[in-house]
Amino acid sequence: MTDKDTKKSGKQGEDEMTVVVPPPKNKQNSAQPPNDADGDIAMEDDTKAGEVEAQVDPVAQTVSDIKSNFALLDRAVALFDPRFSLRALRSISSIRKRLTPDILAQVVSETFSASSPNTQVAEHLLLAVDRPNVTLGSSSEMEIDSGSKSPAKNGGKKEPKEVIPEIDIFLGILAQVHLYDTKQFQRGFALSRFLSERIQSLNRRTLDSLSAKVYFYFSLFAEQLAPLPPSPQSPIVSIRPILLAALRTAVLRKDIDTQASVIVLLLRNYLLTSHISQADLLVQHTQFPENAANNQVARFLYYLGRVRAIQLRYTEAHEHLTAATRKAPSSACALGFSQTATKLLLVVELLMGDIPDRAIFRQLTMEATLHPYFLLVRAVRVGNLEDFETTIAQHADTFRRDGTYSLILRLRQNVIKTGIRMMSLSYSRISLRDICIRLHLGSEESAEYIVAKAIRDGVIEATLDRERGFMKSKEVGDVYATSEPAEAFHDRIRACLALHDESVKAMRFPMNQHRLELKNAQEARERERDLAKEIQEGDLDEDDLGGDFEGI
Repeated sequence: MTDKDTKKSGKQGEDEMTVVVPPPKNKQNSAQPPNDADGDIAMEDDTKAGEVEAQVDPVAQTVSDIKSNFALLDRAVALFDPRFSLRALRSISSIRKRLTPDILAQVVSETFSASSPNTQVAEHLLLAVDRPNVTLGSSSEMEIDSGSKSPAKNGGKKEPKEVIPEIDIFLGILAQVHLYDTKQFQRGFALSRFLSERIQSLNRRTLDSLSAKVYFYFSLFAEQLAPLPPSPQSPIVSIRPILLAALRTAVLRKDIDTQASVIVLLLRNYLLTSHISQADLLVQHTQFPENAANNQVARFLYYLGRVRAIQLRYTEAHEHLTAATRKAPSSACALGFSQTATKLLLVVELLMGDIPDRAIFRQLTMEATLHPYFLLVRAVRVGNLEDFETTIAQHADTFRRDGTYSLILRLRQNVIKTGIRMMSLSYSRISLRDICIRLHLGSEESAEYIVAKAIRDGVIEATLDRERGFMKSKEVGDVYATSEPAEAFHDRIRACLALHDESVKAMRFPMNQHRLELKNAQEARERERDLAKEIQEGDLDEDDLGGDFEGI
């Protein structure tokens, strides 16, 4: 038979191939389904399997998804690895849309038993979801009945497994998420206070990532309760001692997750009540952890940039806000943060006297949101004071909602300075009266004052003749003859080096490398034992080993 005949026969064998189904394990269903005329197996089993999958109860599936995270939390405690806890927290985004009070009550009742030492935690969770009458330990009897046929040592009863604190805190976070989504802020605030007190009483490093999430929702609930901030009677003022105590404990315990989260929450708390000096003191007397999560770093830089902008330190604010926009996640769920940080960055750039790049306003995700700021930038760039005031009047509500209204009001002087600079570039000599008319100023005295201040601040290079009432511009020099290009180039190099250093710090090394080293060390010990045994039996001598030998 030639190769061609072999290939043809192989193709025919593939076309006529029949599916062989192994016999099932159950004796009742051992009969094989009948074959059709071509010898193929009928698809009845696949149809039945599809019907079974279609009949899956969504409540049971949600309960199963929640309980599947308990194994991750157990592994996080057993291996002392926080990555398993983070995996459990990441699953909340897919579970939160299916959460109901009945599902949470069922999980709590099946997790905790009536004799469990954590009964108080279960009662608080049931009370938070408005199911206080649910009995605990509903699944303990099922575990006893479905156990092995051999009787247990303790009279046939199975002791319930102790629930670790990580599991009840995780269930508490699920209850917080459900209460926040359903806008039950008062119950969520009470539950968050209880969970924070419980976390303070425990000293477990495996609770670090979970406790950070608890304090996050605790602060969100406080912001939604009446009276709303910036009222001094707002509940956000009452939780500051709790957050400060949590920060102090986290620093002592070297809890990076809680430390980063609480610092960000405190900065947000102070900004909501306009306590800028206290926020500045917090930044001065605390050190933000270097190994914090990227999301927390982005939030910290944003709030720090807002504080520096209010303090008129625009250069530092620009650096922090630029870093915050670069560190912002690129996913759609973080689009709101990117838009908010970009809005504040645009205002800070205008306050610094710079004009933002037009490409920022052409992004698909930013175009509609940044339209009021585009009109603002256009008025500032031209130096038209009338258009500037019109834009503020039309979009005042938007600017107030974004928290940039007070900063935008400072731009009036910048608009006037920009107009004066445009005129100094266009005219070698212009009268103060023409400046007053073009900038819509009240009098020539105010125009003279503004021009003198612009000359002193270095905005324009000109001289002012008060007797004749005109401004004379100087010849514009070559910008490349100054140190400005070198400074801009230095800033870009510094940003690239900082990005490189952060990337090196964020590198992860192969997992279980320490276990491989322990395995190699154990094999070396076994070889030494074998050699020592052979020496004792007389098979080898120390001279045969080529040197000194030390036994175990």
